Amino acid sequence: MDPEVSHEVFAGRIFSVHREGWPGSEDAFDVVRHPGAAAVLPITPNGDVLFVRQFRPAIRQVLTEIPAGLLDVGGEDAVTCASRELFEETGYRHGSIEFLGGCFTSAGFTDEYVHLFVAKVHEGAEAGPGEGIELLRTPFREVVIAARSGRVRDVKTALALLLTDAREEVRPVG
Repeated sequence: MDPEVSHEVFAGRIFSVHREGWPGSEDAFDVVRHPGAAAVLPITPNGDVLFVRQFRPAIRQVLTEIPAGLLDVGGEDAVTCASRELFEETGYRHGSIEFLGGCFTSAGFTDEYVHLFVAKVHEGAEAGPGEGIELLRTPFREVVIAARSGRVRDVKTALALLLTDAREEVRPVG
């Protein structure tokens, strides 16, 4: 296949699939094109992390993770998306929010990129968690230990925890 050729073979509500050539190869590769996402590690004034537990159809399991959502609102930047998802999923608002970094979730087949943030949230929720979401509070130190030992299965959550722990200026005391 011509390395300059790319054509859409599927267009869905959230992503599309393109068949693409690769320089020096006759093979074609199927690539998932994704709008990207933003995720936020919310930390309460007493140093707890807020997690959401929700059913994830792709893995057919309930997953504990940080709030996150698609960059699918026209004109919305990553920090605005992270702030919106924080409130929609947890009912909490942040007092401050900082960019941590980001990651390609699985570059072998998708261009999905997740922007990661850490937020210091106000004490007390202004609303309940989103539909189908269970909200969990866990001490920061406890979940960092879990991430370091490989017990946090969601990559964006593990990375946000480890990046936050590495930054003294945002690491909770205790």
